[in-house]
Amino acid sequence: MASKRVVITGLGIVSPIGVGVGPSWANLLCGKSGVSKIRGSGYENLPCQIAAHVPDELKLSEKFSSSDIRKMSTSTLFALIAAEEAIQSSKLELDSLNRQRIGVTIGNGMCNIDDIYEQVKVFKDRGYNRFNPHFLTRMLINMPAGFVSIKFGLKGPNHCVSTACTTGLHALGDAYNFIQRGSADVMVAGGTEAVIGPASIAAFSRIRALSCNFNDEPSKASRPFDNLRDGFVMGEGAGLMVVEELNHALSRKAPILGEILGYGLSGDAFHITSPPDDGSGAYNCMKSALEDASINPNQIGHINCHATSTPQGDVAELEAIKKLFGPHANQIAITSTKGATGHLLGAAGSVEAIFTCLAANKGVIPPTINLNDPLNKDLNLIANKPVNWDNAASQNNRRIALTNSFGFGGTNGSLVIANYVN
Repeated sequence: MASKRVVITGLGIVSPIGVGVGPSWANLLCGKSGVSKIRGSGYENLPCQIAAHVPDELKLSEKFSSSDIRKMSTSTLFALIAAEEAIQSSKLELDSLNRQRIGVTIGNGMCNIDDIYEQVKVFKDRGYNRFNPHFLTRMLINMPAGFVSIKFGLKGPNHCVSTACTTGLHALGDAYNFIQRGSADVMVAGGTEAVIGPASIAAFSRIRALSCNFNDEPSKASRPFDNLRDGFVMGEGAGLMVVEELNHALSRKAPILGEILGYGLSGDAFHITSPPDDGSGAYNCMKSALEDASINPNQIGHINCHATSTPQGDVAELEAIKKLFGPHANQIAITSTKGATGHLLGAAGSVEAIFTCLAANKGVIPPTINLNDPLNKDLNLIANKPVNWDNAASQNNRRIALTNSFGFGGTNGSLVIANYVN
C-alpha cells in the first residue's frame, strides 16, 4: 500500500504564554516568559516557588458550566478549548463529513495528585456519601480524548497516550500512523496537562528536577542550554492539531499549514529519570524519524529540542545532535521554546510540534529565552531573539524541521515537520 501523505490543517493551544495560537506564537517570538510566582496555598515550605500557569485571562467558569467543571479535570477543559480552536481553524464542516473517519488521540502525562488526595481525604473524613461521583471521569487518563470525541461527535479511532513528557508528541505520531495505515482520514491529536499543585511540586522537588534558584526572578528560571540552568519549571496547558490525509484535505479545500514527514521512537533502557550522557536514546529516535521520512540529515534546518533546562538532559540532547548530524549540526537553528513556556509535561511535545509547524510555515525560528551563557559555543543555538528561516537555505523551497520529546522511563519520540509543498 502506498504511503499516504499526512498534513496539518488545524492548530489549537492553551499555554502559559497565551490562550490561542495567535497570542502564544506572538508572545513566543517577542520573548515573553510565562513563568511567575506560584499561585495558591500549600507551597510555603517547598523549595520551588514558581510555575508556568495558564494566564489569568482564561476564566474556565465563564466557558464551562459548574456541572462540567465538577465532572471534568482541568486538563480535559484545556483540551476542549484547544480542540475547538483546532477544528475551527481547520474549517472542518463536521456535518458534511463521515465522522466515523475522524478520530481522536489525546493524552495526559499524569493525574492531578492533589485532586486524588482531596477525594481520599473526603472519603476518610466524611464518608462514602460525600465522595465525588465524578471522581473517575476526572482521573482517568483517556477522559480528555473521550470528552473531545463526544463534544464533536468524532467516531473514528478514540485513543489515549500516556508516556510522561513524550505524551503529546507520541499522540501526534500515533495519529500520523492511523492515517497512514488507513484507519482514519482525520485525527484531532495532541496532549494536555494541568497538574500544578503542592503534591506535584513536592514530588518533582524531591528528585531535584525543578528550578529553585530563581524564586525571586521567575521569568529567568527556565533557561535551556544556559550554564546557569538548575532545573525545569512546571507548566500547564494543551496543544492539539488536526492532522489529515492529503487528498482528503485537498478535496475539501482545507487550509494546509504543514506536513508530517516522519516519526521515530526509541527507548533509553538506561535510567528511569535520567538520559545516558551520550544521548544515545535521543540519537536513535531522531535517526528513526529521518529514516521514516526518507530524508537526509543535511535537509534539516531547524530543531525544536526537548531541552527542559536540566543540567544533564540539555547536554545529552546536544551530544546526540552533534553525533547524528556531524558537520551539518552547526548549520541547524536549534532552539528550546521551554525557555518561554516552562515544561508542560504531557502537553509539551504537542505544543512544541505546533511551534515547529509555525516556524516551517512562516519562515521564522523562535528563540530560546534566558540563553545568555550557552553551554555549547559551536552549535547554532538561537538565543533571545527570533531569526528568519531563509528559503535560500532550504531545499526545493522546503523548510524541514525536527522536534523532540523525551520522558521519564526512557521513552523518546521525534517528528519531522515541514511546510507544505504540493
